[in-house]
Amino acid sequence: MAITADKRGYIAGKYGVELDGIMAGWVWSAEGGHATSDVVVEKLGPDHIQKKHIAGVKYEDITVACGTGMSKAFYEWIKASFDHKYGRKNGAILAADYNYTEHSRLTFFNALITEVGFPALDAASKDAAKMSIKFSPEYTRQTVGQAATISGKYSTDANVQKKWLPANFRLRIDGLEESCTRVNKIESIVVKQKVVENPVGELRDYEKEPALLEVPNLVVTFPESHSKQFYDWHESFVIKGNNGDNMEKGGTLEFLTPNLQEVLFSITFSHLGIFKLTPEKVESGSENIRRLKAEMYCEDMKFDYKAAWA
Repeated sequence: MAITADKRGYIAGKYGVELDGIMAGWVWSAEGGHATSDVVVEKLGPDHIQKKHIAGVKYEDITVACGTGMSKAFYEWIKASFDHKYGRKNGAILAADYNYTEHSRLTFFNALITEVGFPALDAASKDAAKMSIKFSPEYTRQTVGQAATISGKYSTDANVQKKWLPANFRLRIDGLEESCTRVNKIESIVVKQKVVENPVGELRDYEKEPALLEVPNLVVTFPESHSKQFYDWHESFVIKGNNGDNMEKGGTLEFLTPNLQEVLFSITFSHLGIFKLTPEKVESGSENIRRLKAEMYCEDMKFDYKAAWA
């Protein structure tokens, strides 16, 4: 974001997100959204030079990494994507210095969420958890910032961000409650929304329409000593072939605060079906606990932000 009101160098220490003219909160990082084009190479001509020119303009997807403390409107936008409502948003990515003074902004129009990624969970992790949101704008414009301090409830991260760690989670799957209490790892969950372009001859910027919502598998790891419920389900569902809709299960994954009292985010799973149950590789003489990895398909997921918004 090189367009600034000040010709001196500055540190872009803060990135904020604005939705529909209202500040939605500060994010860990922001990238993309710039105008670009493909280079077309023509066939070799009689002058033995390959002519080149550019095709139509297109705009990169914008990716932000955030945690808790974003606005209710921001989380509602994510929730609507899970609910197949596909809301379009106008907004901006704001670049500010350490004093929260805005220096430049990337304004986007008619953006659709194309990907929501939740971090991998590990009961032994002490790192901060971050959610990745990718959205696809129809077009963007880079402008000079307002060179003013971004004020309001989002002026200081610490006042609105609640601690979110990948070690604090609670998984429930119908009929597997005992085994789920021993789950120590859950692989990252990335929900993708395909977007198709709808080019119109008289318009230089293409319209974009939502298509298929891709729901990922749920992959969990737990000790073999507490695997009986998963083994029983796997034997019935996979080996014996009892895998109709009535044998699929529902469940929830809750992301908790460090005191394990509040639910920051939750994902509800519909129609889970186990298809793989394998032990983790353990070398001879290892003192590691023997664990199993279960992989389950999922037909639909729902998102709720509960206590995460400021």
